[in-house]
Amino acid sequence: MGRTVLVDDLRAVHERAAPWPYAELDVAALRAAGHSAVPFREMVLKVHQRCNLACDYCYVYELADQSWRDRPRIMPDRVRTAALTRFADHARRHGLSRVRIVLHGGEPLLYGSARLAALVAEARTAFGEGCEVEFGMQTNGVLLDEPVVAMLVEQGIAAGVSVDGTAADHDRHRRTRGGLGSFAAVARGLDLLRRPENGAAYAGLLCTVAADTDPIACYEQLLSFDPPSIDLLLPHANWQNPPARPGAAAAPHADWLIAFFDRWHADGATTRVRLFDNTISLVLGGASRSEQVGLSPSGVVVVESDGAIEQVDALKSAYQGASATGLSVLRDDLDAALDDPGIVARQIGKAALSDECRACPAVDFCGGGHYAHRYRPGVGFRAPSVYCADLRVFIRHVYDRVAADLSERPGSTT
Repeated sequence: MGRTVLVDDLRAVHERAAPWPYAELDVAALRAAGHSAVPFREMVLKVHQRCNLACDYCYVYELADQSWRDRPRIMPDRVRTAALTRFADHARRHGLSRVRIVLHGGEPLLYGSARLAALVAEARTAFGEGCEVEFGMQTNGVLLDEPVVAMLVEQGIAAGVSVDGTAADHDRHRRTRGGLGSFAAVARGLDLLRRPENGAAYAGLLCTVAADTDPIACYEQLLSFDPPSIDLLLPHANWQNPPARPGAAAAPHADWLIAFFDRWHADGATTRVRLFDNTISLVLGGASRSEQVGLSPSGVVVVESDGAIEQVDALKSAYQGASATGLSVLRDDLDAALDDPGIVARQIGKAALSDECRACPAVDFCGGGHYAHRYRPGVGFRAPSVYCADLRVFIRHVYDRVAADLSERPGSTT
C-alpha cells in the first residue's frame, strides 16, 4: 500500500512537471510495435552523498532537486551489494561482455580507500570471468595524494578530474566550504596522476564551459596537465532556468567552443576532446558516445546512496524528483527501469524530439542536444535544447572545417 502510494505520487509529480514523456509516451504501445529496450552498460554509483567543495553551479546541491538531503551520507554495504548483484544479473540476462561502473558523489573519495577497494573486489566477484568490468571515477581532485593514487592504480580505477580552466576561473566557482579556492589542491593531485607510473589511473579532465572566460587560456591550462582526454560540458540549464549569456553575442557558448576547437585543431588535435571527437564522427556519418550531441540511445543508470534507481544526475537541474524512477536495487531488478518513460525517451532517438527539432537539418548531428537541456515547464523534455542556437553555430563550424580538411587531401574530388 505504502509503496503504491509513493509510486502514484511520483507519477503525478512527473506528469505535472513533464507531460513529455510521462503523460504522453505510451511505452506499452512502443514495445508492441517492436522497439526493444537498450540494456544498461554503465552504472553510476553514488557511493558518497556529500562533497568537500561547495561549487556554486552544482546540479546536485544548488539546483532544483534537493533529494540529497534525505539520503545516507555513505552508501551502506547492503546497498552496494544489492547494486552490484543487480547489475551483474542484468549483464548476464542481456549477454553483456563488458560493462562500466563509475564511482560518483558528492565526492567519491570521501567514501575511503578501503571501501573503494572492497567495492572493486566485490564487483569483480559478482560479475565473474564472463564479463569485463571497467571502473571509472569522477572526482574534484582535492583528496588526491600518493596513497590514494596508489590505490587507484592498484584497483584499476581511472579517475576523471574536474578543472574549470585557469586558477582564477576555476576558483570563482569551485571553492571549499570555507570559501577558499581549490585549484592549488587539484593541481597537486594532477601532478601525481601525470607521473608515468600512475598513468593508468588518469582518465582525463572535465571542464564546465564558462562563456565569460578566455577559451584559449582555458585550453592552455588544461593542456598543461597532460590529460589523456578532455570533456567539455555546457552548464546544466533549461528553459525555466536559462544559461547566462554574457555580452551581446547571439551564441556565446558556440563562440567559446569554436575558439577552443580552432586552437585544438591547429595544434593537430592530439589530445582527445570528447565533444569534438563525437561531433566530427557525426559529421562523417558515424555515431556519438556523448549525451551532448547525436541520437545514440542512453545505456546509463544511476544508483543513489539509499539504493534508489535513477536517471542521470543532470536531470536534477529540471525539477524536484526529475531523475527518480520510484525503483530501488533493494527490491527491484534493473530491467524494471528499462520501461520507465524517462529512460525510454532517451533510447528512442528522433521519436523523442519536438517537431521543430525533427524538421531541422542539423538534427542528425545535434540530436536535440542534451536531454536535460530540453526541459520546459508545461512541455517537459520535448522542447529544443536551451542551447539550440549555440549547437547549430558550433556544429556548422565543425562541419565546414571537416569539409575543408577533406577537400585539401590529395586526390580529393570535393
